[in-house]
Amino acid sequence: MAGGKETPRQKMIGMMYLVLTALLALNVSKSILDAFVAIEENIQVANLSEYARGAEKKGEISSVAADKTIPAKQKKAKYYLAVIEDIDKMTAERIKMIDDIKIEILKKCGEDVTTKGGKESIIFKKYSANDPLLPTRMHLEHVAGKDKYDEAMEIMIGEDIKNPKASGAGMKLWNSYNDYRTELTEKIANSWMPDGGKKYSFKAPKINAFKDFEDLNAQIDKAIKASNVNNADKDVIKKIYAKLTKQEKSTVHEIPGVHWIGKTFDHSPSVAAIASLSSMQNEILAARAEAIALIQERVGGSEYSFNKIMAIALGDEVATEGGDIEVSVMMAAFDSDRQPVVNVTQGASVSETKNGMGIIRTRASGGNEMVLKGTVSITNKFGSTKTENWEKKIVIVKPQGTVSLPEMNVLYRGYNNLVEGVAAGYEKTDLRGTGVTLKPGKKSGQYIGTVTTTGREASIDIYGKSSKGNKNAKVGTYKFRVSNLPPPQVYLGTLGTGSTVSKTAVASMTRLFARYPPEIPLSATFEVASWEITVSGAPRSIMGSGPTLTADAISLLKQTRPGAKVSISAKYKGMGYSGNMATIITVQ
Repeated sequence: MAGGKETPRQKMIGMMYLVLTALLALNVSKSILDAFVAIEENIQVANLSEYARGAEKKGEISSVAADKTIPAKQKKAKYYLAVIEDIDKMTAERIKMIDDIKIEILKKCGEDVTTKGGKESIIFKKYSANDPLLPTRMHLEHVAGKDKYDEAMEIMIGEDIKNPKASGAGMKLWNSYNDYRTELTEKIANSWMPDGGKKYSFKAPKINAFKDFEDLNAQIDKAIKASNVNNADKDVIKKIYAKLTKQEKSTVHEIPGVHWIGKTFDHSPSVAAIASLSSMQNEILAARAEAIALIQERVGGSEYSFNKIMAIALGDEVATEGGDIEVSVMMAAFDSDRQPVVNVTQGASVSETKNGMGIIRTRASGGNEMVLKGTVSITNKFGSTKTENWEKKIVIVKPQGTVSLPEMNVLYRGYNNLVEGVAAGYEKTDLRGTGVTLKPGKKSGQYIGTVTTTGREASIDIYGKSSKGNKNAKVGTYKFRVSNLPPPQVYLGTLGTGSTVSKTAVASMTRLFARYPPEIPLSATFEVASWEITVSGAPRSIMGSGPTLTADAISLLKQTRPGAKVSISAKYKGMGYSGNMATIITVQ
């Protein structure tokens, strides 16, 4: 279209492309705005769920507060209901504040927020003081100016995305949101019912800058550690605080130091801004539900009463690959105010009782199986005690660990190969060889393997034996290469091949040794049968037999000069083999 020599037809085609591109852009924009409407609708549904989750736990506490059969628990429930009322009050304050901002944005955009419940109404259900925790229910699909963004920016930010105006709704919301984080987490920690003089507390830090979530968690942990927080509260306080924490400053489109309010609401269409605000309401309601659920655990709340539950999986204590496994999974409920009475009549004693369980600590003993027996009793809310017998059988196996190097699986002929094996999950292990004879070693669980095959491969089968069924089970076959022992190296005293030493060091050596270097960890022994020593520059070499050098050889070594090379060739014998070996030593 920029060319001056285009034909009318080319110009017309170019104009059509331009119009088409504009239409596509408009469709994309509409799709994005519709997506924000759908997102906001889903968040509103999630808000109702979080509200209901908290209300359910609060209702359970109210039921206990109305139960006069356990005065102590009733008193506890009433105390914690008052705590929850405080939490609901601080939560409702933020829910209404955010609702007011939503309405203000819609009004600024010229939307009708007075009509309620009509077919084309934006407001489906207005905020009510009768349900102060429920946000206004909206249908954003009826918003006419979905793409308007100046209005939300003016209300939330002002002119500077790095420093939103202090009097604006954005910074007021930011401060209130952070205050809620402080108030809620401190209320959770500080609200324990007085019990024997114990008091718990949490001093909430002001964290709005962190490298990553790992750094954020570390900062929260530090604050919890510095406070006196009940162990039962630590994880929930950490979780709630983290969920309510936002990075205050960040880099946006290469602009550093942009405030979270600026980042979130800068050029944000009206429906997107409202979706972001609804998301904050969801975070607040979720935090409230988490807090009430934690407080409900302190109360509990019908022959037997329960205030805590935990998952338990019971089954075989020992299992092997290919073997049958049976596991029973159950949900155990218990009342932390009525711990069971656990007695052990055989095998051990009860160390402590907590979390609805008697904890038994003992050491494994008694051969292949240990049997623990006893009774467990629990009292219902009417004072009646029920007692049941229990028994637990424990298979005892020796602790084992194995690390293998498959490339090093070698058995050497003429050598007492040390072999170990374990059939995990069985009381006994048995090794059987093919091409190799296995005899018990000096230590339990060790064997001495002697190669009998003339081929290149041998194998060892490993069997496990269990008292269950009294059967031998083959659990694996391991193949090994068969090789002759590698030849040793000849050493002049402590000097091996490749050594570079002084003339004094060479002249002080009087014996030859045949052994493996440190890199070969075999315990084979060899002897030097005969040898020949040559020194570069000397007129002749010296020969001898046995490991001890002759006087002539010692004299020859004393005549070495710097730069000379001492060459030693020798024959060795041992472990049923004999052969040749050589070394070269350089004199400095």
